[in-house]
Amino acid sequence: MYVCGVTVYDSSHIGHARTVIVFDVLRRYLMSKGYAVKFVQNFTDVDDKIINRAKAEGKKAEEISSKYIDAYFHDFGGLNVLAADVHPKATEHIAEMIGLIQGLMDKGYAYLTLNGVYFRVKKFAGYGKLSRKPVEELEAGARIEVDQSKEDPMDFALWKFSSEPPFWDSPWGRGRPGWHIECSAMALKYLGNTFEIHGGGHDLVFPHHENEIAQSESFTGAQFAKIWMHSGMVTINSQKMSKSLGNIVTIEKALERWGMNTLRLYCLSVHYAKPLNYTDELLKESAQRWRQIETCAFELASAAAGGGGGGEEVDAVKKLASESEKAFDAAMGDDLNTSLALAAFLQFVTKLNQYAASDRLTGDMAKAALPAFDRIMSILGLKVAETSPQEQKEVEEMIAARNRLRAEKRFKEADEIRKGLLARSIELMDHKGRTVWKKIERPEQQQ
Repeated sequence: MYVCGVTVYDSSHIGHARTVIVFDVLRRYLMSKGYAVKFVQNFTDVDDKIINRAKAEGKKAEEISSKYIDAYFHDFGGLNVLAADVHPKATEHIAEMIGLIQGLMDKGYAYLTLNGVYFRVKKFAGYGKLSRKPVEELEAGARIEVDQSKEDPMDFALWKFSSEPPFWDSPWGRGRPGWHIECSAMALKYLGNTFEIHGGGHDLVFPHHENEIAQSESFTGAQFAKIWMHSGMVTINSQKMSKSLGNIVTIEKALERWGMNTLRLYCLSVHYAKPLNYTDELLKESAQRWRQIETCAFELASAAAGGGGGGEEVDAVKKLASESEKAFDAAMGDDLNTSLALAAFLQFVTKLNQYAASDRLTGDMAKAALPAFDRIMSILGLKVAETSPQEQKEVEEMIAARNRLRAEKRFKEADEIRKGLLARSIELMDHKGRTVWKKIERPEQQQ
């Protein structure tokens, strides 16, 4: 799998988060089905936007890109995204790009102008097959950089001459690579001439991915990627996210307000290819879903640590777990239909919570449910908050003290302990003869 990464000139936002989470879940699902997955996600660390940001701040371009690469790992670590097997940077693959461009020139697919090296779009017969539009229609709607020295308006830059840093020497002259050639060079290096899945945001279909196909297949003579997947755009209250409108939501801010699990559920709440609206209403729905799942996780863990029992209901839970996992997998296997997969998981969670609420969830029932529950949690990248051994000990002591006070009918004092625990993000669930507690995700909106 090759997924186009971010251009590192600014903080990553919720639109980036959706794309990265979708492909993180696809990767986790394929791995759960036994596939060996090699996952490559690049950084575009040479670009006009980076250079302009560097000028504005009086810094070098590599200082800007390095800063935002570090920020990327911080943000997506906070979203529980698995690191790629390879995170190649464009600037570290200039030699591969030059070799690829030279090969295209040798085959007659690229030519030299006063301003750089360009790709002959109309020489590649399959141009337009990804966006499914004829070249004439693409030409009419394209925003192509104007260069009078090009043979055709549709031709795109493979190498741009420049004496302004950052630049590299090439057989044709000093300059830097075009955007599209970067991904082709890195994908071909790490995944070979043909690989299974290429992904990115929907805005990359044309021209970026269309151009990647043209130059890669012209160079190798082989199919580039077998499957193309594009995540839909995230809008803010039905408006496109843009800096000019001032409605960009950074991952850092979204995590502060909603927490990791809520954001992952939100990003998976509709089919990956459809647009997704970023609204408080939809995020509150996802937060509520997470509370149900979170409760279930702690109820299962607590019951599994206790006694056995359950009789016929153990068999009922085994059947429920099996059917839920099959429904989940069927949805995931149907073009990664995460919204349907989530619905199957939440039905499973609701039934288990009903067992727990009616004090019927035994250790054997919990153990029957946990393998399916844990596998789905892992695929979705969801994770309950963790507590240190010291905190666990303190919480257990406070709960024991509260239970003693309740037995003595000193309910006001018992309630003060409950409130004190809640202030530490510990929520209690009382059952006959025992109290289950959970460490809850307490972002800003839940306080």
